[in-house]
Amino acid sequence: MRALLVVNPAATTTSARTRDVLIHALASEMKLEAVTTEYRGHARDLGRQAAESDDIDLVVALGGDGTVNEVVNGLLHNGPAPGHVPGLAVVPGGSTNVFARALGLPNDAVEATGALLDALREGSERTVGLGLTSGTPGTEDEAVPSRWFTFNAGLGFDAGVVGRVEQQRERGRKSTHALYVRQVLRQLLGEPSRRQGTITMERPGEDAVTELLLCIASNTAPWTFLGNRPMYASPKASFDTGLDVFGLSRMSTASVARYGTQLLTSSPERGPHGKHALSLHDLSEFTLHSKAPLPLQMDGDHLGLRTSVTFTGVRRALRVIV
Repeated sequence: MRALLVVNPAATTTSARTRDVLIHALASEMKLEAVTTEYRGHARDLGRQAAESDDIDLVVALGGDGTVNEVVNGLLHNGPAPGHVPGLAVVPGGSTNVFARALGLPNDAVEATGALLDALREGSERTVGLGLTSGTPGTEDEAVPSRWFTFNAGLGFDAGVVGRVEQQRERGRKSTHALYVRQVLRQLLGEPSRRQGTITMERPGEDAVTELLLCIASNTAPWTFLGNRPMYASPKASFDTGLDVFGLSRMSTASVARYGTQLLTSSPERGPHGKHALSLHDLSEFTLHSKAPLPLQMDGDHLGLRTSVTFTGVRRALRVIV
């Protein structure tokens, strides 16, 4: 087997020495080429080159969810073709690693490498569904390029939090769960209106849902992790179904306290629920429109402001070694 290892040197939880050990371990089992990313989008470019080559069987992403997202978008640049596109393997090196952990991989890079090698020896893989966003035809965002996401995407409040975290990281702050919690509180204090949202959700054959303050599309569960605690915004979300949606139409102090507590105590059986919560399961397609530009995030990366985004759940999009 010939494999390409895409290494993010800025991965939060792996040192240069650890990365060297992992590279040697993988190289002992396959013909391995390791490339270190040098700029934002480099992992996407490497994934695309691998997909367009004739001799790469596997792409291994060593990094966090952002690195994985870029590799996936490169692999699927010309669309899904699980039998013809190289498979994907993940060695978690970020601060949260939602995609890897949702696949059942250990959150430790060394242990995950061992699990990957076992899976390769046993020929163990699965084909997972993914989410796809695109600019909505007939809107000012229709020319925005399509982009894949592996575990979630959000428009509104949660994307604003992600943007704040990225700003702090650009100033030299380390990505920690405490940093995320602080930015959640600051986003709450800075939210111009927490009682009436600007987002409208439209889907074929159904009435529109209006005045949402945030809307999160999940491709798997859990939604994210706070340390080792999984949090389930959409407990039924799965790599084997379409997209699940969680939305909120009110974020008063009382509502935030209620839904925040429900998230912290959520489980695979029960997520946040109540009068102002929207929960939808296994959607193939829907569109979010906003009266004012709102931040969009995908797999934890802030992608700027949008007024309209179309979401599609694509089943059996990519082979993953696991």
